[in-house]
Amino acid sequence: MIKNNLLAELSKNFALRIIKLHKFLREERQEYVISKQIYRSGTSIGANIAESKYAQTKADFAMKLNIALKEAGETDYWIDLLFLSETIGQKEYDSLKNDLNIIIGTLIKIIKKVRESKDE
Repeated sequence: MIKNNLLAELSKNFALRIIKLHKFLREERQEYVISKQIYRSGTSIGANIAESKYAQTKADFAMKLNIALKEAGETDYWIDLLFLSETIGQKEYDSLKNDLNIIIGTLIKIIKKVRESKDE
């Protein structure tokens, strides 16, 4: 559970960054479509991780984390598009990708451990 608590904290901090990014994109770049998409997927990661705390079974726990992983994958796509369209710079891109990659890697490790423990 320590990793899950760390993951919850990482995803909450990432969601706060996404909220600020959304505001920046709308106010400074007048970008409304991708900003809304990344807002939804980027904040959904942490929401699903938060839901996993109250999972009724290991399978339910893994499912919530898998949903978070799918949302992280979508968020990764939007971050790439923002960079490739030159809407965000290299520094912002690298920082967001680094934070997201840590979350994705942690999610994958936890999901793998849950699957392995179900097999035992």
